[in-house]
Amino acid sequence: MTRRAATDQAVCARRTVEDLLQRVRHRLASFLAAERAHCAEVHEHAVVAVDALADLAAGGPLLRPAFCLTGYLAAGGDPEEAGIVDAAAALELLHLSTLVHGDVLDGSRTRRGKPAVHVLHSTLHRTRGWHGESRRFGEGVAVVAGDLALVYSDELMAGAPRGARTEWRRLRTEAVIGPYLDLAAAAEFSAAPDLPRLTALLTSVRRAVRRPLVLGASAAGRPDLAGALAPYGEAVGEASRLRDDLLDAFGGPAHTGATAGPDFPRHKVTLLLGRAMQRDSRLRDLITEPGHTPDEIRARLLETGVTADAEQRIAHLVDQGCAVLADAPLQPQWRARLTDMALRAAYRDK
Repeated sequence: MTRRAATDQAVCARRTVEDLLQRVRHRLASFLAAERAHCAEVHEHAVVAVDALADLAAGGPLLRPAFCLTGYLAAGGDPEEAGIVDAAAALELLHLSTLVHGDVLDGSRTRRGKPAVHVLHSTLHRTRGWHGESRRFGEGVAVVAGDLALVYSDELMAGAPRGARTEWRRLRTEAVIGPYLDLAAAAEFSAAPDLPRLTALLTSVRRAVRRPLVLGASAAGRPDLAGALAPYGEAVGEASRLRDDLLDAFGGPAHTGATAGPDFPRHKVTLLLGRAMQRDSRLRDLITEPGHTPDEIRARLLETGVTADAEQRIAHLVDQGCAVLADAPLQPQWRARLTDMALRAAYRDK
């Protein structure tokens, strides 16, 4: 095959994924609109939770659906199959569930540059002069919205190809137990690396890349591709998580839609912080002792050299993940597509 032909095939692969992602966006919008209409028949207040989900769904990058669709197409799946669109939309709704619940658990104030669901509805409760505690009302709305997203994700996954179901069950379970491990790691706040890494694997790494990718291939009837796609997904997912940690610690609202350093006061042991505490045990005290500012902690992080260490780790993980693809039974255009997606996930500024 000539270089020109290979380039043309890679472009075609990218466009096919992008076309399917547009169908996923439309499916999410139409599904949530239909559910809103149904809720409105129940009561005018019944639309609040679905409105919160529709607002979040409208601004998402659809990372998980993109990996799902790529895995499906790389495995020879039919792009006209409606079920794979439902599967990809289900992945996004499950992700929205974890975001809304996670913002409550983490005490996050913003999400994608806007007030988090619990913050928005706490504010509305207060400004309307309603009875009860505004904070608990806002958190209650977020719990309901997150639960509703989980219900909707199962409803959409019911229309997916049967091969997707085993991976879906694993993914859904990890989406629930991962946040508890996150809470436990923050409460224990140990410098030992095992729990932070396992927590990261279950809360974001596997859910972002590995599970969606293998789910897509399985939906196309090729679960055997998991031998190559799973290690690729694990490596690229960890690289993406480390990039998130760097952006969360040093990026700020212009990059993440949130305040830089929000994990510090919550004692959240991210992959980045876990690596830094291995280098400097004083960091733990700096974070747990009262009176220290996020700027002080960031300065100490920089002194440990963990940012350069993280960049080296990201580069290694990307190389490791892409190397697995070399011997995978994939068409060249999909190998190229997955390599490009790895680079985009690991080297981004938001």
